[in-house]
Amino acid sequence: MLTAVPCPPGPSDPRVRALTRKLYVYAGLEDFVLLYPVYALLFAENGLTTAEISSLFAIWCVVGLLVEVPSGVWADAVSRRAMMVLGPLLSAAGFALWAVTPSYAAYAAGFTLWAVGGALRSGAVEALVHDELARLGAGSRYGRVMGRAAAVSMGATAAATGAAAPALAVGGHTLLWAASIGSCLLCATVGATLPEHRDAAHPAEPQAPEGAEAPDVLERPEAAGRPGYLATLRAGLDEVRGSRSVRRAMVPAVVITSLWGALDEYVPLLAASTGVATETVPLLVLVVWVGVTLGSLLVAAGERLSARALGALVAAAAAALAAGALSGEPAGFVLIGAAFLVFQLADVLADVRLQAAITGPSRATVTSLTGLGTNLASLAAFGAYAALSPHASHGVVFALLAVPYLLVALASARPDPGANAKTRQSSSRPSRLL
Repeated sequence: MLTAVPCPPGPSDPRVRALTRKLYVYAGLEDFVLLYPVYALLFAENGLTTAEISSLFAIWCVVGLLVEVPSGVWADAVSRRAMMVLGPLLSAAGFALWAVTPSYAAYAAGFTLWAVGGALRSGAVEALVHDELARLGAGSRYGRVMGRAAAVSMGATAAATGAAAPALAVGGHTLLWAASIGSCLLCATVGATLPEHRDAAHPAEPQAPEGAEAPDVLERPEAAGRPGYLATLRAGLDEVRGSRSVRRAMVPAVVITSLWGALDEYVPLLAASTGVATETVPLLVLVVWVGVTLGSLLVAAGERLSARALGALVAAAAAALAAGALSGEPAGFVLIGAAFLVFQLADVLADVRLQAAITGPSRATVTSLTGLGTNLASLAAFGAYAALSPHASHGVVFALLAVPYLLVALASARPDPGANAKTRQSSSRPSRLL
């Protein structure tokens, strides 16, 4: 008598589809914030100088520095899903504070809440998605799933950017505040529905046999079979110290993310410096975010690039960014958008390589340590922008801050001698990337 053999879970599994759908909705709501393209202008309209605006960004980074690693450890030790719920709630509170009390002190407090919310999500998202996909037998899809999630996120940012101008014309600042806060609250609601199944010894192993009871992810870590806070932190630090592949994967992830992430905050000011009307600024910002969205969608193709080809792309993107910024013309934003396309593609590929290199249970912790480095580098970029802005135009500062990408391009072409067979077998990602 023949017995049907059940197929192992994989990309077509409805649980994989349910996970990815919820992730995409979460990513979209997280960044459907109509304030994004105009909040720097709102600060300026309320009397803040470029240096003061830069100091707010610095506060954002410093708070992120303080919370980044503890939040990753909490995510590993307690619940990654809980961090994904609390994060957007704090962001909503920060935006509400800006709306109620438009002053430098309120802006600083709002950035503090926003930074904590972002730090809570950082590391937790990547770790939850990676381990849930691995549990369902679809771990090889991590890069594409995160690339599409990033595309949804950037698409939402682009949609919010496109909607900001008509929303501002129809409902004024009140509509911008209400839409931005509401999106964050919906994001937290979706985050609460995401699955989370883990144990300390085998966080990414296939799921237990049907009928086996999974531990409650919101109970105490010891009761769920997971180590406590200090043990989780030590495990993450030990992996970074003991794995050269992890360290080599962290460096490009830090540099790539921090530079374009910092410059992104000044894109509206660069757009305004071209002489266009305030209502046109969101449209120029939209051009940039269309490029970022396309970069997220090209991850599958990017995974097939050689290290040398990827390095050449990053170098070309740095040149395009400098040329577009120095042009001083609205048309230059086409080049800037193309540059950001490549930076976003390289950003996602750097995360793919990092997640493939991590083998221990403290995945969110290691990812948050990378985020700590990103915040330090971003803080340096904001400081450089503030220091240069009194002496140079926005276009010149953009061009100068594109130079480090040339170093990334050179480093990306170097093979990783520390890559081992175990890392290659644990992921379908080509080890030559970045």
